[in-house]
Amino acid sequence: RRRKARTMSGRAGPVAPPVFEKRVLVTGGAGFIASHVVVSLVKNYPNYLIINLDKLDYCASLKNLETVSGKENYKFIQGDICESDFIKQLFETEKIDIVLHFAAQTHVDLSFWHALEFTYVNVYGTNVLVAAAHEANVEKFVYVSTDEVYGGSTDEEFDESSPKRPTNPYASSKAAAECFVQSYWERYQFPVVITRSSNVYGPHQYPEKVIPKFISLLQQNRKCCIHGSGLQRRNFLYATDVVEAFLTVLKEGKPGEIYNIGTNFEMSIAQLAKELIHLIKKTSSESEMEHWMDYVKDRPTNDLRYAMNSEKMHNLGWRPKVPWKEGITKTIEWYRENFHNWKNSEKALEPFPVTEPFAQLSGP
Repeated sequence: RRRKARTMSGRAGPVAPPVFEKRVLVTGGAGFIASHVVVSLVKNYPNYLIINLDKLDYCASLKNLETVSGKENYKFIQGDICESDFIKQLFETEKIDIVLHFAAQTHVDLSFWHALEFTYVNVYGTNVLVAAAHEANVEKFVYVSTDEVYGGSTDEEFDESSPKRPTNPYASSKAAAECFVQSYWERYQFPVVITRSSNVYGPHQYPEKVIPKFISLLQQNRKCCIHGSGLQRRNFLYATDVVEAFLTVLKEGKPGEIYNIGTNFEMSIAQLAKELIHLIKKTSSESEMEHWMDYVKDRPTNDLRYAMNSEKMHNLGWRPKVPWKEGITKTIEWYRENFHNWKNSEKALEPFPVTEPFAQLSGP
């Protein structure tokens, strides 16, 4: 805690700046999952300074962080992980101890049309960050990846040693970035940890992703747009469960290891639409449900399912706790009030959304 310094005369002098036990950098901290992690870290670790680095892209919102914005152990810095000089300076000035690297382009649909930009941000940006962290002798570097690096499967359950077979540009960029991060462990024994999580849902998620998209469409009396057959199955984890997983990895994750953060709860996209129609439109009629479903052409590739084995995380003491009905009810309520937290949220509801053109890429 800060204490008032006493002068020779006994009067209170200037307040000394707080001394923090650890300094944690969270990249992409104004985004969906990372903002939940930042809020939890700020509240649960008052002796840690939590530094949120975010360039405030279209899917980010500082409204996600209003509950902690005035806290003494929270600091926001606007910046880009791809700017190597800036990142190197950041590590020198902020004396970072731990890195949680979430910052990325993440929307699969966009990646088909902007593959180069996804490669630049997700691969080059990660390389810039891990190189700077290594040079600064950071004590732990957590890279947040995705179950999509495994590619699709109809019956196989993926564990951490399963081969990477990505089928879209987003997943390919995350898999490539994993290789860069892992190489720092292999070459230097630099303490990196990689996580691969299932689909996460909950408040703060930009409505380009399937759950907030369907919720928002239905709340505006518009139909759910379903790619292809709707038979693709996805595992859904509630935001607070994945936060607990990341806190567990921070404390217990072993350097050089990969951890699947998954759940056995699985649902097809068509069934998801019906669940949301039932909850929002208050109907169980099959014909009425079909009325609110609009089948559109599929993505260029759309993996059928990603079933993951999360036993390694279970062995660290983590398991998902929030039941689907509880999580989805909270999520629906949140979007009633907060859909316009992003200035361009309406664009996200198109069947194949395209954001503003990406900024002109500049070399390293």
